[in-house]
Amino acid sequence: MIVDSAVYEDGQRTEVPAERRGPGSFVWIGLFEPTPEEFESLTREFDLHPLAVEDAIHAHQRPKLEVYGDMLFLVLKTARYVDPEEVVEIGELLVFCGPDFLITVRHGEAGSLAAAREALEGKAELMRCGPSAALHAIVDRVVDEYAPALDGLEKDIDEVEEQLFSDRRVNVAERIYRLQRETLQFRRAIAPLVDPVERLGRGQFPHVKEEVQEYYRDVSDHLIRARDQLDNLRDLLAGSLQANLAQVAVRQNEDMRRISAWVAIIAVPTAIAGIYGMNFDDMPELGWELGYPGVLLLMLVICTGLYRYFKRSGWL
Repeated sequence: MIVDSAVYEDGQRTEVPAERRGPGSFVWIGLFEPTPEEFESLTREFDLHPLAVEDAIHAHQRPKLEVYGDMLFLVLKTARYVDPEEVVEIGELLVFCGPDFLITVRHGEAGSLAAAREALEGKAELMRCGPSAALHAIVDRVVDEYAPALDGLEKDIDEVEEQLFSDRRVNVAERIYRLQRETLQFRRAIAPLVDPVERLGRGQFPHVKEEVQEYYRDVSDHLIRARDQLDNLRDLLAGSLQANLAQVAVRQNEDMRRISAWVAIIAVPTAIAGIYGMNFDDMPELGWELGYPGVLLLMLVICTGLYRYFKRSGWL
């Protein structure tokens, strides 16, 4: 369905129907998960390439920038971090940008572009640059929304580190793996977009006006920083996973040493009791009046000595 549609003349929004727009004006149409039938009239009116139309209707495309004659077709991935579930919800935004039109198609959890449209409408000078300025506003909005998602990921990774090096015996391997998966998915949504935005900033396309190119370069810088931050988070998670595995091994060794120490201590009274439980007739200690308390004292002395030894050695 059509979410919003407007014609812009001389940097201002007008109520002129799209089919009656004059020279120098452009139309900006926003759609949400359109059907082929809904898209058919736009395809005829703006002479959209059928391959791009197919991609826009079915979605599930990787971030890319394609050129069809004098039209640009840009695929963007939006991101929203759901903190309670620790997942990155990825949406899709497909943009047709021609000399006198801009068509956006949203799928999934893609954020609303109303704020970007309103902000740009307040900048008449930039709006006079035409569809390339509107395209920049969209890309800038999408890239800006990466920051809260990155902050959410980073916060949860900090929590993992605190759990990992705390005194509590917790195994955070599953949580690390889930965050690693979300980080990789997020990076796949960002990394392929770096090159298209850099190309827009270098002025490789005729209807991307020179006045707008510097704005694309600024967005490119933010995008590269987001990609690098994800790389750092990915490396941090990989290191955390290795540290967790090492800690599990260390704790297992500590448990084995503790068990071995107690087995050695318990073995002493067990061995002595076993000797005097053999019921031989010729055992001198059996006729000694102090034999019973003497054996108990011997057990206590040896077990106490072993306990103090293992305690000093760090086994207990």
